[in-house]
Amino acid sequence: MKRVVAISGGAGGIGRALAAILTDDGCDLMLFDRPGSGVGEVADRFGAIGVEGTFTDANACRTALATVNGPIQGFAHLAGLFEPDPELGNEAEVWRRVMQNNLDNGYAFATAMADRFPADRTGRMVFTSSLAFRRGAVDYVAYSAAKGGLVGMTRALARRFREVATVNAVAPGIILTGMTERLIANSKRKLLADIPLGRFGEPEEIARVIRFLLSDDASFITGQTINVDGGQVMT
Repeated sequence: MKRVVAISGGAGGIGRALAAILTDDGCDLMLFDRPGSGVGEVADRFGAIGVEGTFTDANACRTALATVNGPIQGFAHLAGLFEPDPELGNEAEVWRRVMQNNLDNGYAFATAMADRFPADRTGRMVFTSSLAFRRGAVDYVAYSAAKGGLVGMTRALARRFREVATVNAVAPGIILTGMTERLIANSKRKLLADIPLGRFGEPEEIARVIRFLLSDDASFITGQTINVDGGQVMT
């Protein structure tokens, strides 16, 4: 039986890279993303199910996941919003949007997935945190907080789901996707000087780590957050 894997943020750069890798592995995929993201076209490319929506409550996530019957072996939460908040609390709407689109939706999907994992403990769940959680991004306080929240949720769910699934996270550094284009354009030289490997990451480099955490090779790893940042967290 093919493994079924659900991916939130499936139309993003890392989402597309992960979909390509898992398709090559023979998985059946469900891709979720916001309205207007083009997730349907991405899904068609990989022979997957694509669903557009605002997935900030568990019922919406349950409805989306109900497009397939039976157990879902893997879930990867890649959906996120990278928005600056240089004015802090004077931009309350930024806080609300960032939390909804990074943390709230992750919690909603986790809630909806609780009874969709197989009973044989082969379930896998992976959240996407960030280098911003590790170091703190000066003009992205809400984003840093949301990504830290995902790490706390990863640890708690690793205990909560211990009978059915492992739960882990990845913490990417600066990856060459649409999300980081403006940041790189404004601060490329300074950012590169901070990365020991001297370059930005590729989406496929994050996707391959997520693929590992979704696989049987990671069966004794849970509650962990893996840095994938070219060593930047050390600087």
